[in-house]
Amino acid sequence: MDIDSTSSLYPLHRSKTVHLVRHAQGVHNVIGDKDYKAYMSPEYFDAELTRLGWQQVENLRKHVHACGLAKRVDVVITSPLLRTMQTAVGVFGGEGYTDTVDGLPLMLANVGKSGRSAISSVNCPPIVAVELCREHLGVHPCDRRRSVSEYQCLFPAVDFSLIESDEDVLWKANVRETKEELASRGKQFLNWLWTREEKEIAIVTHSGFLFHTLATFGSDCHPLVRKEINKHFANCELRSMVIVDKSMLGSDSSTTDYPGKIPPGPDIPSAAIDEKIANDEPVSGST
Repeated sequence: MDIDSTSSLYPLHRSKTVHLVRHAQGVHNVIGDKDYKAYMSPEYFDAELTRLGWQQVENLRKHVHACGLAKRVDVVITSPLLRTMQTAVGVFGGEGYTDTVDGLPLMLANVGKSGRSAISSVNCPPIVAVELCREHLGVHPCDRRRSVSEYQCLFPAVDFSLIESDEDVLWKANVRETKEELASRGKQFLNWLWTREEKEIAIVTHSGFLFHTLATFGSDCHPLVRKEINKHFANCELRSMVIVDKSMLGSDSSTTDYPGKIPPGPDIPSAAIDEKIANDEPVSGST
């Protein structure tokens, strides 16, 4: 096989598989996709999923179970906004919740006027809320989160321990995060993933976060590959990618590499090996 300059080779243990998911349709998307100024409306504060959005969640859930992804994911990282957490628990959460058996649910019934039943935390990966993968910060009320205390009541089995402030101190009413700042935060988030031991990670986040983060990648790829990386995500779209640790950010050791020479011993000259074989004598060492 010919190896050209477009091929890359990295140790397996210095890579992670990430399954990137944009949240399903939110109520703000319905009008905002037609009129961008609608995102300024206070009525879309921490927007919830629409009925169509929940149908999108159900279809993605069927897909991740049919392709086996649901069983491979070690952890789900979600932006701590209502629409992303609804998507995360709806796609990757357990089956129907039974309060006498399942312990705490991932989501209570009818969160965000969804009309949905409670979602179980049994037989599913842990779901962890992380601020770094939030949408563009500031100005747009739909991108402002509620307090962690309120979310903990709505999503009892979601892990909020990595969020430092109960109130949303990152969102500013009159200051919008720049595209460059958002892209920098996205790269910081990807670097943070190397502090995690999990190898296969689902990330439920937002269109702007994904677009501006991924736009910093792919310059060394074929234009069609770069386009595949950089294009906008549709609501509830999932793309699986591999990230590679080129800078020794992670500390994971390989689970499949084998050092060889076990047991160790001196090499035997080939002439001596030939003689042993001819005399039906046992041969040790290496050739």
